[in-house]
Amino acid sequence: MAKKPIQYDEKGHRKFGMRDKLAYAAGDFGCNMSFALKGTVQTFWLVYMMMETGLLSALLLVVQIWDAINDPMIGALIDKDKGNYKNKFFGKLGKFKTYIFIGACGLLVAGALVFIPIPNADVWLKAVLFILGYIVWDACYTIANVPYGSMLSLITEDSGERAQLSTWRSVGSMLGNIFPMVLLPMLIWRKEVNPDGTPMLNPETGVQVETLLGERVFWVALIMGILGFIAFIFMIKTATIRVDENTVKAGEEVQKFNVLKAFGNFMKNRPAVGATIAAMGMFLGMQSASTATTIMFATYFGMASLSGVVTMIGFLPMFLFMPFIKKLVNKYGKKECSVVGTIASLVGAVIMFIFPAIPNKIVGLVIYMIGLILFGLGMGVYTCVSWAMMGDAIDYNEWKFGAREEGTVYSLHSFFRKLAQGVGPSVVLLIMGALGYVEKLGTGGQSAQTAHNMCWLVAGLYLFSAVLQFIGIAFVYNLDKKTLDKMNDELAEKHSKVSAVAQEAEAIIDAE
Repeated sequence: MAKKPIQYDEKGHRKFGMRDKLAYAAGDFGCNMSFALKGTVQTFWLVYMMMETGLLSALLLVVQIWDAINDPMIGALIDKDKGNYKNKFFGKLGKFKTYIFIGACGLLVAGALVFIPIPNADVWLKAVLFILGYIVWDACYTIANVPYGSMLSLITEDSGERAQLSTWRSVGSMLGNIFPMVLLPMLIWRKEVNPDGTPMLNPETGVQVETLLGERVFWVALIMGILGFIAFIFMIKTATIRVDENTVKAGEEVQKFNVLKAFGNFMKNRPAVGATIAAMGMFLGMQSASTATTIMFATYFGMASLSGVVTMIGFLPMFLFMPFIKKLVNKYGKKECSVVGTIASLVGAVIMFIFPAIPNKIVGLVIYMIGLILFGLGMGVYTCVSWAMMGDAIDYNEWKFGAREEGTVYSLHSFFRKLAQGVGPSVVLLIMGALGYVEKLGTGGQSAQTAHNMCWLVAGLYLFSAVLQFIGIAFVYNLDKKTLDKMNDELAEKHSKVSAVAQEAEAIIDAE
């Protein structure tokens, strides 16, 4: 059977297609081979390394503030970089792919550095290793992730195609989360038995004691680093950049990059702020709930090794929207679809608030899963278009302020997301301590009241997450379908004029 000839657009680029979608999905798979381990960091240091909740909270806040700060720094560096990078293996790379490759090389081993298993070390040594390991890991992740996120607006200018890329990014993210979400708990948690073979039970809660095998986390992190590197290489080799990475507006004076001005423009960019509030809500609730959820399953249900399976079942419904998201977006708009999704998540979160009040744990678990499934169903709509919404926010920046600043807009968005990732888990650790969790007792020695308190904490975090997402999308994000169409038409007309001027200039030069 003859191979189908490659089709090119009017600019000589390979036409947008499945290659681009698979490549972009592979990029987020690579990112999540590292990012998905962040939920395990708190559990590892709290349960296996037995670090006191207050100290761990403080250290986590310190490294996550640095995590948030270095995103705009990398974004500004990319925006200022005008290099035309080439490589013998890849050929012409461009600056975005070059930074991704550098970050991917670092992530080969950096993810394992924060999981060095030395539970008997002095407290000061644990603190130093935590900070150094996390900083190195996070620097490598940022170098790869910031340019990767910005590439969505460079692969295509078409709104529908960006929605497809955002959907496929969600596919890559989900696949990248499945292994650590489902298999990792099974690998690192062991149910304890008595010498006679009977289950070892916690006398307070009556559930079987489970032990965290922290030394295995280190090796799993190394394996995930290798898998992530392979995914990044596939993306770099396969994705096509169709928009000029160093766009300079015709007839406009090139001004020196001003990060304070860019920050001010970001805060006036309502779509970027709205999408950021929603993302912060997602991370403040869900990401912060990760450790509390694991502790809840270990202490209240006695099934920490299966906690990932339950969580995955709750979020599988988001796949239902992936085949239809383009049609839904084209007909109703990204904002409109996302608002409906956030309402569904709110209802699911309210249902989850019922399960701690149910005396029967099996019935309570069923109610928890029903709420989680509905929460995930609503989350699926927003997740499928969230990155496309940020791509539109970058266009909005150009539309309103005359400067795209892809790297800076995205990295400031990432700054606030990571700030939420740092503040959220830190506060939750303090709340866990206030609710009675004692790190020296491990998960097998906690009181029945502490185990029950974890249930209320998890339910509250999911409700908080849903509320913030609803506010960000429904009330702040202002690019409804009508406004988005108007923006795209005006930008297309502007770009057409710029292209015409450039072609005319090129013709004059050729004539001379």
